[in-house]
Amino acid sequence: MSEVVEPGLELLERQNRFVSDNLRRIFVQIYRIVGNVADAQDLTQEAFIKALQRQEQLKDEQKAAHWLSRIATNTAIDFLRRSGRATFCELDEAPEDHAESPEQILLRSEHREYLQDGLRLLSPRERAALMLRDVEGLPAEEVAKRLNCSKATVRSHIANARTKFRRYIRNRKR
Repeated sequence: MSEVVEPGLELLERQNRFVSDNLRRIFVQIYRIVGNVADAQDLTQEAFIKALQRQEQLKDEQKAAHWLSRIATNTAIDFLRRSGRATFCELDEAPEDHAESPEQILLRSEHREYLQDGLRLLSPRERAALMLRDVEGLPAEEVAKRLNCSKATVRSHIANARTKFRRYIRNRKR
C-alpha cells in the first residue's frame, strides 16, 4: 500500500526545501547591502515571506534563485530608503587571525572604518551595484537583473560610486 501525501504537506515540504537551499546565500547578499547582522536576519525573513506569498508569480522553477535574489535586493534597498540610514558592507571577509598584534588589529579596524565611511557616501543602489559587481564579482547583466534596471543604469551606478569613492580617498589624503 503506497502512502498518500496530502497536497498541503507536499507544498510545505517544497517551501521548506526552497528556504533551506537559499537561506545562507540570501542572508549574505542582504548583509552585504545593509551591513548589519540583525537587520540582515530580519530582512532575510521578510524576503522569504514575500517570495512565498508570491510564489504563484514564478512561472519557471529554473529561475527561482534569481527571482528570490531580486526580491532580497529590493527588500534590502527599500529598508535602507525607509530607515534613511547610510550603512556599509564589509569588504574584507577574512577570518579573524588570533595571532595578530594589537597594532595590526588597530590598523585593520581603522582600515575597515575608512572603507565604511566611504561606502556611507553612496546611495543604496550605488552601494548595492558596487558590492554585487566588485565584491561578489557578478557580471553587469546579472547585477542589472538583481537590481531590476538596465545594464546602462548599473554601469552608471558603479561609475558614480567609484567616482565618489575616489573623491573621498583624495580628500582623506589631504
